[in-house]
Amino acid sequence: MKRGRLRVLLGAAPGVGKTYEMLEEGRTRKAGGVDVVIGIVETHGRTATAALTEGLEQVPRRSVRYREVDLDELDVDAVLERSPQVALVDELAHTNAPGSRHEKRWQDVDEILDAGIDVITTVNVQHIESLSDVVAQITGIVQRETVPDAVVRGADQIEVVDLAPQSLRDRLAAGQVYPADRIDAALSNYFRLGNLTALRELALLWLADEVDSALNLYRAEHGIEGTWRARERVVVALTGGAEGETLIRRGARIAARAAGGELLAVHVSSQDGLRAGPPSALAEQRALVEALDGTYHQVVGDDVPVTLVEFARSVNATQLVIGASRRGRLAAALTGPGIGATVVRESGDIDVHIVTHAAAAGRFALPRVRGGALSARRRILGFAVALVCGPLLSLVLYSWRGSDAITAQVLAYQLLVVIVALIGGIWPALFAAVLSGLTLDYLFVAPLFTVTIAAPAHALALALYVVNAILVSLVVDRSARRTRAAQRAAAESELIATVAGSVLRGESAVPALVSRAREAFGLAGVRLLTADGTVVATDGEPLPDERVERVAVGPDHVLELHGAELDASARRLLDVIAAQIEAALEHSTLAGAAREVDALAAADNVRTALLSAVSHDLRRPLAAAVAAVGGLRAAGASLSDADRAELLATADESLGTLSQLVTDLLDVSRVQAGVLAVSLTALDAADVVLAAVDELGLGPAEVELALDEAVPAVRADPVLLQRVIVNVLANAVRHSPPGTRARVATSGLGDTVEIRIVDRGAGVPADQRDAMFAPFQRMGDTDNTVGLGLGLALSRGFAEGMGGSLAAEDTPGGGLTMVVSLPAAVASLPSPAVTAAPQAASGKVDS
Repeated sequence: MKRGRLRVLLGAAPGVGKTYEMLEEGRTRKAGGVDVVIGIVETHGRTATAALTEGLEQVPRRSVRYREVDLDELDVDAVLERSPQVALVDELAHTNAPGSRHEKRWQDVDEILDAGIDVITTVNVQHIESLSDVVAQITGIVQRETVPDAVVRGADQIEVVDLAPQSLRDRLAAGQVYPADRIDAALSNYFRLGNLTALRELALLWLADEVDSALNLYRAEHGIEGTWRARERVVVALTGGAEGETLIRRGARIAARAAGGELLAVHVSSQDGLRAGPPSALAEQRALVEALDGTYHQVVGDDVPVTLVEFARSVNATQLVIGASRRGRLAAALTGPGIGATVVRESGDIDVHIVTHAAAAGRFALPRVRGGALSARRRILGFAVALVCGPLLSLVLYSWRGSDAITAQVLAYQLLVVIVALIGGIWPALFAAVLSGLTLDYLFVAPLFTVTIAAPAHALALALYVVNAILVSLVVDRSARRTRAAQRAAAESELIATVAGSVLRGESAVPALVSRAREAFGLAGVRLLTADGTVVATDGEPLPDERVERVAVGPDHVLELHGAELDASARRLLDVIAAQIEAALEHSTLAGAAREVDALAAADNVRTALLSAVSHDLRRPLAAAVAAVGGLRAAGASLSDADRAELLATADESLGTLSQLVTDLLDVSRVQAGVLAVSLTALDAADVVLAAVDELGLGPAEVELALDEAVPAVRADPVLLQRVIVNVLANAVRHSPPGTRARVATSGLGDTVEIRIVDRGAGVPADQRDAMFAPFQRMGDTDNTVGLGLGLALSRGFAEGMGGSLAAEDTPGGGLTMVVSLPAAVASLPSPAVTAAPQAASGKVDS
């Protein structure tokens, strides 16, 4: 059976209109004769959205009873039995109620697709698994419902439902997204203008990358090598010279002219090591590229122009920026077309920008060595110079011949041989020496016009002439070999420095090394495996089972390479990279051990603080209780009823305080050890708030309540939640100035319920807010009657143990607002009871 098609409507935030768009699409298809049904739609009380469901058949939902709460879920069996052409399924990342066939709704959708039914669904960018941590950094809210990237990327069609951030805030303020009592909290938290702008950009960039990946896959499958100008990609070629900054900035300006343009800088480390600047120049230029939001790449290639063009084609570049040639006219005439001319000839449909700079054609240099000793091109050029310049020189010398000019003639021919040796090496020089010697004997040594050596001295002179040519040629050849070896070593050192720089700049060490190895040697694919075959890191194309070269990386890992065969020098460099990968793996292991040591050190700090607190805070109530009981025993019947009652009251109060302190110490130890027992259930946050107010004995004069009746049930442990609110509310009341009241408000925001406890006190500076959640911290409070300074540490640990958070914010107008955030019970229900392991397993409770 043919699998159904999946269409995903991707939104940056709730309220942009994904569900509305899905229902409109369903109505349009139904009007066109397509059999469309609603599998499940969440209208969230939005009238306009609910109106679009009219006229569309809705498959009955499956009702699930969980902890005395009725939950409605997608009935997969009913959809399969109905077997429509298209099913509308809202909220792809939704977590199903316990007892459902699948844990996640996207798994329900996958089963429906397997039945040949097309599905249109919705998801927000914050629910994409790879982006959840980025969204948490932007919004401060951790998303617990996610969908794997592969599920969304596997869709046949992805469409961003876009809405400008200010327009979304206007819709929210008009009550078109949330009820009136939730608008203020939403506008001041998740729906801040900066948050929405960042989320919108994130959604668009994610989709752009998806489109780019699909385009590259299509080009690879169809063998398309030409450049498709779907997006401007500007590649800047760097040599390490002083002109690099000019080229980078020019490339950045070209990329900036096109929306979504990319800047890529590449340095080709060839065997002739073309680099004019100091060793630090490339590092500085790389930093500039990254500052301009570009990426830096380094490849190794013997032919710089060809390697450069091949790299540009591999990244589907549209424009290539190179510097004007540094060679003067004489050098260009001697060595032929330079890199720029070759790049222009080989570039095809890639636009090439040759940018002039201060060093262009600024100096003369002898032709650079290319190849093992001297390249075939240099040798051919040497023969050509000998064949062309020899007859021309003979013509000039013959026209100026004279009986006393033999010395000048010999030196002229000797100079020609030296020049040929410098250009072409030993064989062209020998050819030039023999040819010029014969010409010299034929034209200028008596008897003329014969190749006859009349005197032994002439034979010796000719032999010395050839020996000189051979010696000069050998010096040139050896110099070329040594130059190549030195420049190859410089290129290898430069590559290693680049790899090390990638790691030092914060890139993940092992993947960075694997990626650089593939780029440096021009391989098709590289991957790092453990001894049991587990993939640690991979880069490039998938590796085939055969024709794969393997390099050992320490005793436990293997590096597999697929592509061009490596020569001996490349293998030596590969061994160096393998050693660095081994060191990076070892560093990762040591870093894990260091983290464990840090945790032990933090725990030791807590023990020190605990001993300090016990020596003072526990001694006071213990001493008072001992003194009261001792007084009762010593005085006996001589005490009056009033004195006896006072001593009993003192002992009772002191022992109660001591019991509470010991309980707090035990609780914080359980939080830090990650063994806090939590029993989660669906409950009304307002009931817990009222119970906490009653426990503290507070009245309307001390606390103001603003409890929203429309807030959904919260998923929490009632005992732990009450302790959190008691601790935080007691602090708020104690720090509220005379004549003011603490305020407790509840609100719902998406899948989260917030309890906000507000005071108008002095507040806490932003740079000290993390410290106030550490155990045994009173933040300068010298009142020893308020405990050990564990209240906020315990409160945060309890909140995190229930899957929520406790955070501090400024109160508008002055003061501090403590926000307890917990997941809504209807949104996501876990197993009936869990043992929480909060983040506070170290010495501090998430400080």
